Amino acid sequence: MPPRKRKTRRSKAKPRRTGKRQGFPWIKLALSVLLIAAGYVAFLDFQVYRQFEGKRWSLPARVYARPLELYAGLQLSPERFADELRALGYRFTTVARRPGEVSRNGTRFQLISRPFAFWDGEEQSQSLRAAFSSTELTALQDDRNGNTLALARLDPLEIGSIHTARQEDRILLKLEDVPEQLIQALLAVEDRRFYQHHGISPRAVGRAFWVNVRSGEVVQGGSTLTQQLVKNFFLSNQRSFWRKFNEAIMSLLLERRYDKDEILEAYLNEIYLAQDGQRAIHGFGLGSVFFFQRPLQELNTAQIALLVGMVKGPSYYDPRRHPDRALERRNLVLQVMHEQGIIDQQQYHAQRREKLGLVEAAAGTSKSFPAFLDLVRRQLRRDYNESDLVSEGLQIFTTLDPQVQWALQKSLAQHTRPLLEKHPDLQGAGLVTHTANGEVLALEGGRQGGFAGFNRALDARRHIGSLVKPSIYLTALEQPQRYNLATLIDDGPLEFEQSGQLWRPNNYDKLFHDQVPLYQALAHSYNVATARLGLELGVDAVIATLRRLSVEQPLNPYPSLFLGATDLSPLDVTQFYLNFASGGFHVPLRSIREVMNAQGALLQRYELSVNRVIDPGPAYLINRALQMVVEEGTARALNQRFSPALGLAGKTGTTNDLRDSWYAGYDGEKLAVVWMGRDDNQPMGLTGAGGAMQVWSSLYSMTGAIPLQPVKPEGVEWYLADRVSGGLADSGCDNTVQLPFIEKGSKPPQVPCARGKSLHWIRDLLQ
Repeated sequence: MPPRKRKTRRSKAKPRRTGKRQGFPWIKLALSVLLIAAGYVAFLDFQVYRQFEGKRWSLPARVYARPLELYAGLQLSPERFADELRALGYRFTTVARRPGEVSRNGTRFQLISRPFAFWDGEEQSQSLRAAFSSTELTALQDDRNGNTLALARLDPLEIGSIHTARQEDRILLKLEDVPEQLIQALLAVEDRRFYQHHGISPRAVGRAFWVNVRSGEVVQGGSTLTQQLVKNFFLSNQRSFWRKFNEAIMSLLLERRYDKDEILEAYLNEIYLAQDGQRAIHGFGLGSVFFFQRPLQELNTAQIALLVGMVKGPSYYDPRRHPDRALERRNLVLQVMHEQGIIDQQQYHAQRREKLGLVEAAAGTSKSFPAFLDLVRRQLRRDYNESDLVSEGLQIFTTLDPQVQWALQKSLAQHTRPLLEKHPDLQGAGLVTHTANGEVLALEGGRQGGFAGFNRALDARRHIGSLVKPSIYLTALEQPQRYNLATLIDDGPLEFEQSGQLWRPNNYDKLFHDQVPLYQALAHSYNVATARLGLELGVDAVIATLRRLSVEQPLNPYPSLFLGATDLSPLDVTQFYLNFASGGFHVPLRSIREVMNAQGALLQRYELSVNRVIDPGPAYLINRALQMVVEEGTARALNQRFSPALGLAGKTGTTNDLRDSWYAGYDGEKLAVVWMGRDDNQPMGLTGAGGAMQVWSSLYSMTGAIPLQPVKPEGVEWYLADRVSGGLADSGCDNTVQLPFIEKGSKPPQVPCARGKSLHWIRDLLQ
């Protein structure tokens, strides 16, 4: 029998895979990739949608100065009027034909004002004729028919904006507000097939792709306007294939969601054009103002071509830093415009001959007022969230008067510059306010106008010296049964023991003046007489007066307070002295008039609010005493520049070792407070009259001084007083002065003047 074959174990043959089963992993992978890609595209689509729907930009609040209101009798010289027109960007021509143009013939102006939307309605463009004398506007007429106009209001000067942390700034434009010539030039230079493609141009992309592959890096772009917008709106400036991929996808998505005009309008507002310090200039609207000081609608063809040419490289073609490059680029754009039929040959040759046309601020007419904007921002924070200020496009109409601001800047610079060699750290600050309504007309936080930094007007708190003295004399005059302007005060040696130490105040001239009338002690700023009067009244009484007069800072409850041993800022001093300049009213300082939203709707008006804090009689008397500071006291040097008939009032302030120089003074309309000193609080050698008062004097000579004529209240009468006895003078007195007295209580008795005659006889004998 044949042997059985041994069974061998064979592995089962694996079934063959069908073609369907073999391809499954690849399909799954492909589907996964498609899902991821679809998800990523959906994510990009969401980003596009989120940015473009609703608020597309965080719009900074725009801040404006007061609008210049023209009327016959306005105190304004033709030179100052021309300066303001230049600051507003008005173009001086032979004949004004368009809004924003002006012609001048000596003291006569013909101009066409710009339309502007104010809080109280739209101000239409007007054709005006204005005639001036050397100091005022004498006639205002409608240029079309010669009719006399009672009032015309110009567009306000934009003085700044409140930005986001990114420091982007722009003026939003609607597409219909953009000159057609600019749109045509932009498309001709940057994207001729804009209205035909769907976001990307395959031909341009292919060309750029081949160049980039050959070089191994991204060196050329094939970007359409849509792609440029996407890059600026969503992406970084990093050059990479991944960014270009995202840019292309997002461009397609953008074009799918929005029409061409919306995309073009966004581009016109988004494109980056320049850097202004930390502020980035975006959009053609702000670019026009930044380079030419006028709205986009007022640009000529050459200026439009320059802006369009800068799109390719804002830094490289910066016309201020690289004028030759910018000129070459502008002319190339003009050539393209000619080739594309946008301008004819005559226009082309004429515009090529034009200069770049950049406009710089005229000397002394800066548009940058960071110290004032600091005050505006602080006051806005009381009513608005910071996020609203930097994103909602609010329009802030302020109280700033550019004419007064320029004068303050110029005066500070003039009087600090000669002293810098000896005192390189010398600084100055000042505020000017309207005495009737508390509006801040000008504010400067340092000696160099237009520079941001430490705002000394708001934040530098220094000893105020003799500026505190009117509060002591007011406290006395509010007790008419004890004190009047003629009351004699002892200016002899004084010792006062305080905490085991003797306090011996001295006068600035190191002399004692015996018995002096109360008004004279203030006018000549006698320290000893003031200290003795303060001790009679009591420290608590003087502090109560200071609190009533808006002084909120901590006060030293010691007799040294009577001589100014307390720290206040120029802003604090201004609020303090405004009580005197207003005739006895507390008038809160304000820098804002109205606030509008981006659509032009009025959100808030800052109304005038006043409260009487000094009775009419004492207010009238303290004003007279402060006028006599100028007539015969420490500020009498002002009479060399101003007529005594103006009745100017004020007070000098000088601190120990000549560390601080102050002057607070006012006329019938404005109060100005000036401080000079060093940030390190070291002596700088200037008294109040020798430093700050000189700045004040130059300021008022530039802006004009208005007569101060306080209205005499009921119950106050003027009498002839004897300087020697302090009583009412009889017919034989020769050392007399006319003073106001409160009838009930303060009117002194009439006394014989033998003592006065005797002193007069001795004086004559000695002479």
